Amino acid sequence: MYKSATYGDLEIMQIPEKIREYYERMKHYDTPFQMTVGTDSQNFDTLKVVNVIAVICEGHGGIFFYEITRLPRTNDVRQKLTTETNESLQATLKLTEIMENEEYKELRENLQISIHIDAGWSPNGKTKELIPGLVGWIKACGYDCEVKPDAFVASTIADKISK
Repeated sequence: MYKSATYGDLEIMQIPEKIREYYERMKHYDTPFQMTVGTDSQNFDTLKVVNVIAVICEGHGGIFFYEITRLPRTNDVRQKLTTETNESLQATLKLTEIMENEEYKELRENLQISIHIDAGWSPNGKTKELIPGLVGWIKACGYDCEVKPDAFVASTIADKISK
């Protein structure tokens, strides 16, 4: 179940309609319209995984939806990043599948879709060596992606909710 400050609790099947409604309200600005999916996780007694779907009308704000999943703890960075990336990819695949319906045609034609990965190139970081494989995985599925510092959906929105 996804949550939204604007719309309350929603199933993922309901989110494309909310995105379309938002697009209809904002399209008169004639600025880029993007949907970005990102995930972050934190270890507590379980691994708290937060998947965020953010929709932005550039220069005019946005809306977001998030889902919290609990999994067994892991300290393996590769496993955590693979889990996070998989969560983002599965949500994106589901949303794009729903939006293949004719009623979403205009939205599809004007929606930039990307996935944000919570990994960065920091020389002292533990994730830099995982980036090529994760980026390749996302691009092989047909989506654009960003890593830190440009992966703001994963590294700010999802990160804040995961803590």
